[in-house]
Amino acid sequence: MSKIIRTEPNSILSAAVEYHGFVYLQGVVAEDSTQDITGQTHQVLDRIDALLEQHGTDATRLLQAQVWLKNLADRPGFNAVWEEWIAGHGGHPPVRACVQAELVDPKGLVEVMVTACR
Repeated sequence: MSKIIRTEPNSILSAAVEYHGFVYLQGVVAEDSTQDITGQTHQVLDRIDALLEQHGTDATRLLQAQVWLKNLADRPGFNAVWEEWIAGHGGHPPVRACVQAELVDPKGLVEVMVTACR
């Protein structure tokens, strides 16, 4: 039976779960929600990079991304940072969904959840 690796588990979720060479990340949000969409997006993508690195992979191996924005009017700002990040990781974007949603933190503007392979 394959081992399941859980990173930073708590009573309700893990920051990441790895199984059979796939890495599933939690919905990642910015730690400093006082920043604008650009600042929050940079924080989120930096955290994603760190979590993927802990599992021996990186954003060149992304398969899927789910993006939740507090306001779809922020989509161009998010996409500008996202496109730069993807280009910096080889320019091969994953499949992606992007929707407007009410986030848990009222000041939070973006949450991103990705799946990658090793």
